[in-house]
Amino acid sequence: MVLVQFRKGFLVILFIAMIVSMYLDFIWSPPEAQMGDTVRILYYHVASATDAFLAFGITAIASIVFLIKKSVFWDRLAAASAEIGLVFTTLVLVSGSIWGEAVWNVWWTWDPTLTSTLILWFLYVGYLLLRVSIANRDRSARVSAIFGIVAAIDLPIIHESVTWWRGIHPSVITASGFNMPPSMVITLLFSIAVFIFFYLFLLRMVTLLQQDKDALDDLREQVRKKIHQQQNER
Repeated sequence: MVLVQFRKGFLVILFIAMIVSMYLDFIWSPPEAQMGDTVRILYYHVASATDAFLAFGITAIASIVFLIKKSVFWDRLAAASAEIGLVFTTLVLVSGSIWGEAVWNVWWTWDPTLTSTLILWFLYVGYLLLRVSIANRDRSARVSAIFGIVAAIDLPIIHESVTWWRGIHPSVITASGFNMPPSMVITLLFSIAVFIFFYLFLLRMVTLLQQDKDALDDLREQVRKKIHQQQNER
């Protein structure tokens, strides 16, 4: 009962925070001097990128812990976080393309940051396909964990690509701080915080779905064995 009330309270707080975030994004935050209202895409683009990094980082950490402890909980957590991370990475690519068309007059360019982000998207598509392609659950978990750890190498590459290579992707944060007015900084940080809480909520829900799926698979296997046993006894 307490857990149900906590979930309801968390949802109410998250809903209110999303409303406030939209108000800051679309009304309170001023347009940028050169980009105008197009800058508002930045809030969702950066927030989605933050969630994508967080999700795939959690996948890598959970994979490491799973290989050490062999606990199915960490495998479920890694899988759930990867699914969510793939969704947010898709949002990053889509919002980045919309922003690029408005600012650069092109939907896509092979900028190092964009390219490495696209590679990340393909890596975790491969991760999820790998999980469902191996029938044995234990072997699927072990192989996927190793792949999830290796795929996370792309995260620091994306983060440092702005400084390692001379691309056209702008940097929101410079050595001296945020490269934007205070009102935009507040809006951006609030959007990031809301997206992180949204990720945590999704992580909890998807992990529970993974648990229910595993229980259903176990039940199906028990029924299959029971039917096979009865057929052999006839």
